[in-house]
Amino acid sequence: MNIDTLILGFPEYADQTEGLAQAAGLPFTILDIHHFPDGESKVTLPGILPRQIILVRSLNHPNDKLVELILAAAGAHKLGADKVCLVAPYLCYMRQDKAFHAGEVVSQPIIGACLAAHFDALLTVDAHLHRVHALSDAVPVEPAINLTATDPMAHFLQNKVENPFLVGPDAESEQWVAAIAAHYGFDYAVANKERLGDREVKISMPDCGYAGRNLVLVDDVASTGKTLAEAARLLQAHKPASVSVLVTHALFVGNALRELREAGVANIWSCDAIPHETNAVPLAPLLAGELNRCFT
Repeated sequence: MNIDTLILGFPEYADQTEGLAQAAGLPFTILDIHHFPDGESKVTLPGILPRQIILVRSLNHPNDKLVELILAAAGAHKLGADKVCLVAPYLCYMRQDKAFHAGEVVSQPIIGACLAAHFDALLTVDAHLHRVHALSDAVPVEPAINLTATDPMAHFLQNKVENPFLVGPDAESEQWVAAIAAHYGFDYAVANKERLGDREVKISMPDCGYAGRNLVLVDDVASTGKTLAEAARLLQAHKPASVSVLVTHALFVGNALRELREAGVANIWSCDAIPHETNAVPLAPLLAGELNRCFT
């Protein structure tokens, strides 16, 4: 066990933090967070810190979490830590890297610079990058590592689904679908999506032999679930044996789960990057391997 490194987690991410610490062979503790009546947070760190601190927190609902994260990082430096690293399996504010209308604030470089000011290294999983392809361009720290969950997702499907046929709901998902399929030679196809608004999409499926197959819709992140639900409804017309969903990041806001089930989705699975009832694929082994290789 590396006594010069300590993993610090947050209460809502305690299970994933403990799993990561055990997989990496590192000590850990969960921070004490107190919320005052006005919504401010008091963050309490251990009184004595080792040379390197690894803060672990997934940044869904980021507006509630970023201030506490920055307080913890700044406090760790003040208490003598030489290096403070961030493991954020879900990384926030990566989508908007361009102003589409006059006056829009481009959030990615602003939040990226804020994180870079407080952290010396970053590890995340399947960051949702568009025009910026290198994570270090969005968050200028070194190292800035963007892992992909395609390996554990492929192993999960191999053990869970008989002869799966993977389907990407849009062109952006193709890289994940192809990478997962390559592990075991799964069949796969990718749909074409036209976005008509924030909550309305039009999808067309390629001509493939879906009938009688166990279809699995695969994507990196599910927000409203509208795209996945529309794809599932189209696939039902081909009379598959089953339709399932597997995503890295389970946001599933609002009635997303209900709409997916109403669209005929039998199974909804996700990695545990974001704590959710659909979590089925642990990321601790993937993250721990990279921690031991680069951070300890």
